[in-house]
Amino acid sequence: MDPQDPTTFSHKIERLSTGRTYHFVDQIPDNYDPKRTPTLLCVHGFPDLWYGWRYQISPWVRKGSRVVVPDMLGYGATDKPQDSSEYSTKKLCADLAALLDLLGVRKAILVGHDWGSFTVGRFALWHPHRLLALIMMSVPYTPPSKVYYPIQEVARRAPNLGYQVYFADKRSTAEIEQHLTQFMSYVFRPPFSAIDYTREGALAKLLSNKEAKSTTTILTKKLNGGMQGPLNYYRTSKYRHDEELESQLPSNLRADLPVLFLWGTKDATATPFVMEKAGKFIPRLQQIALQDRGHWIMVEAKEDVTNQVIIWLEGLTAEPKPHTKL
Repeated sequence: MDPQDPTTFSHKIERLSTGRTYHFVDQIPDNYDPKRTPTLLCVHGFPDLWYGWRYQISPWVRKGSRVVVPDMLGYGATDKPQDSSEYSTKKLCADLAALLDLLGVRKAILVGHDWGSFTVGRFALWHPHRLLALIMMSVPYTPPSKVYYPIQEVARRAPNLGYQVYFADKRSTAEIEQHLTQFMSYVFRPPFSAIDYTREGALAKLLSNKEAKSTTTILTKKLNGGMQGPLNYYRTSKYRHDEELESQLPSNLRADLPVLFLWGTKDATATPFVMEKAGKFIPRLQQIALQDRGHWIMVEAKEDVTNQVIIWLEGLTAEPKPHTKL
């Protein structure tokens, strides 16, 4: 498995029991035993692909885990429905459960980054008994709300999430597709970049800058298939709220579920208040701060992320440490 060559990974495309077709990477370790070998199900965020986990897959497999990494709905070779209601986390979690069923895996360790972190957190509520452990990165856990807040109100309360107002507007799809390489350079900017697109209105203004420099990457090429699916995640807030309220999802995660949260201290989307609040709903939470790292920690801090997950999984029986800094 060469992180620079996507073709060196084991790719599969399967139709799930939910009726949707998913592309995923499925790497099985030597001496695989379906009854004993743990499975890591890794869920990427926006705007990413399975490829976002390229530096972690091989080391985790060498340590004896089966690693399954899908292109999430709307991405890569996975189905791309146009209707935003198809991207609710209830439906995404049903897809992930169906993927585990397809692979004959009863329980797994779920690992998520960005939107993937939010999704695996909700998976722990929709399918609590399918998890052995939960690892969330960059986006901390937030419980279901009994009150619906439109994205405009969310951005007013948390200005660093103002970019979501633009993403939620359907007109942003064509604009981002038109300036895709430029958009990707802003989103994947290094943590010390002077460019800040997170405030409301900032990103649309940046995309109008025709002199901005950008570089085409593997991700950019794969996302040339369209941004409607990826952006639909930001257009599901009302659907998600209604589904969660109707099902009366709990606020607390399963009391015995071990949870790890990894985050970069230079990540503008990981606010201390939200992280502190998350601890109220997760009895077995350990947090690890990656000093001077930004949002894309699987790449920026690839060795730290890879090794900290291995160490944490190996030490689950040890006494938990609430906060650690690297």
